[in-house]
Amino acid sequence: MSERIIFSHEDATRFIVGTVGIPGERAFFIQAVSSSGITTVSVEKSQVVALAQRLRELVTEVRRSKLASLDEIGLPAISDNAELEFPIDEEFQAGVMGIAWDPESQRVSIEIQSIADGEFTDLISGDDDLADVEDPPDLLRITVRLNQVKGFCNRAEAVINAGRPACPFCGLAVDPIGHLCPRANGYRR
Repeated sequence: MSERIIFSHEDATRFIVGTVGIPGERAFFIQAVSSSGITTVSVEKSQVVALAQRLRELVTEVRRSKLASLDEIGLPAISDNAELEFPIDEEFQAGVMGIAWDPESQRVSIEIQSIADGEFTDLISGDDDLADVEDPPDLLRITVRLNQVKGFCNRAEAVINAGRPACPFCGLAVDPIGHLCPRANGYRR
């Protein structure tokens, strides 16, 4: 039985998404930096899109419901366009992700659980009591301010849009040499 590793970044100084590789062959990573160190996890492009979308919805809901102070809500997004911290030492492949707003600390909490075999792929827990579980999945916990979340979302959008352009006919990604377009009966576009 292995121990569950929990990577915790309370008040992370950096929370970003980045890629390595050329468009069409990029590997996506989420990286958290705090006084605890640097943690990097690999993610799928679709996970980055979903996380950024949900985080934007959370920021909108916090603003609309006035769940944060006006000072916190009014902070501009942190613009972090620097590269990922190297060397990239991937701790795990991301599986289930969860986000929450803590009204007391006025922080957003993000939990990213590692992909696990079999029955644990849908397990994410707010507590650490997994003593009865054999080989519990590792977990990354990040706590950040609203302006860091806004910056993460802006960067995620830029990273996603920096990939291969979409075909105007079918919407599929176009490689530098073109692609066989299904809407054009297989002719190259």
